[in-house]
Amino acid sequence: MCSWGMRIGHAQPHEKQMENRNESFKTESPEATQVLGEKIGKTLQQGDVIALIGDLGTGKTCLTQGIARGVGIAPDEVVNSPSYILINEYNGTVPIYHIDLYRLENTEEIAELGLSEYVEGDGICIIEWAERMADALPDTCIKIHITLAGANASHSADEVSESILDSPEDENIRHIEIQYPISR
Repeated sequence: MCSWGMRIGHAQPHEKQMENRNESFKTESPEATQVLGEKIGKTLQQGDVIALIGDLGTGKTCLTQGIARGVGIAPDEVVNSPSYILINEYNGTVPIYHIDLYRLENTEEIAELGLSEYVEGDGICIIEWAERMADALPDTCIKIHITLAGANASHSADEVSESILDSPEDENIRHIEIQYPISR
């Protein structure tokens, strides 16, 4: 499993080559997805960018709710998807910028948002539907792929443990793969 105490630092500007360290998880309820998110949130630092990738209804916002709690957002503050307003900001020990690109049609619309001030800012930037701006994501972003059990995942058998592959189909079970960037 994961050693949550390990902290992946930001790459220095002169460090260009990146590789990923992958970790896979299975959650069996929305609450378990939030608990995993909280553990992730406790490891994050200012300037981190989280790219959430997954189909509609896979639990991206649920995971974000947990991440927000882990970063220190008050338990009574509502963390929800910014699908219609595109960006929600939350104040915790570190500001969180929660961006949802679902309603945007093309890269030009995304470019017009001026997301660089969030992505390059001093908070933690969490981007749902991040694959829509894949070329503009920093090399140092943490990519989180979420799929439902039984969905056709883009993972090979080598990348996902047999226990995950053998899971029964259940709408509450999520397979979550996290790719942490590691500078060489």
